[in-house]
Amino acid sequence: MGADKTDEDLMLAYAGGDLLAFEMLYRRHRSTLYRFLFRSLRHRADADELFQETWSRLIAARERYRADAKFTTWLLQIAHNLVVDRFRRQRPQASPEETDAILRTLDAPESEQPDRALSEFEQRRRLQLALEELPDDQRIAFLLRIEGGLGLDEIGEITGAGRETVKSRLRYALARIRARFAT
Repeated sequence: MGADKTDEDLMLAYAGGDLLAFEMLYRRHRSTLYRFLFRSLRHRADADELFQETWSRLIAARERYRADAKFTTWLLQIAHNLVVDRFRRQRPQASPEETDAILRTLDAPESEQPDRALSEFEQRRRLQLALEELPDDQRIAFLLRIEGGLGLDEIGEITGAGRETVKSRLRYALARIRARFAT
C-alpha cells in the first residue's frame, strides 16, 4: 500500500478488507479531523468523543462507501453531522484556560524562539476567540474551508446549504475575523 494511492482508492481497498488502507487513511486525516472537531465544539472531551464516533461511523459504513465525492468531504460530513447533533443536545463551553492548553499541545511548534512563540501563541489565541464569537454556521463553514481545504460545493454538500449561502457565510466569517484582528 503506497503513499501514491488516493484517499478514495484507500477507502475502497479498506471496504474490501485491507486494514493497512484504513491505517493510512487514519494517519492522513486524523489531525485535520480532530482540529475541525475541537474548533467546532471548543471542548476537548466532546472533540475526543466525536473523533472516535466519526471513525466508528466510517468503519460501520465502509461497505456502503462510494467514491462519488472526495473522501475528505465524506469524512467531514460524518463529523459535521455529529457536531450538529451535539449542538442540538447541548451547548458546550470551554474555559479560556482549557482552550489555551489544548491549542498549545495541538498547534505549538516545538522549537522556536520564546518571543516568536509568544507572538504566534497570541495570534492563535486571538483566532480562537474570533472563531468562538462566530455563529455556528459561519464557524463551521470557515473551519471546513480552512481546516478541511474544501471548496464551496463540498461545504454546501456537507452543511446542506446552497453555494451562495456558503459564500455568504464565509464572507461574513472572514469579515468578523478581520474586524477582531483590527482591534
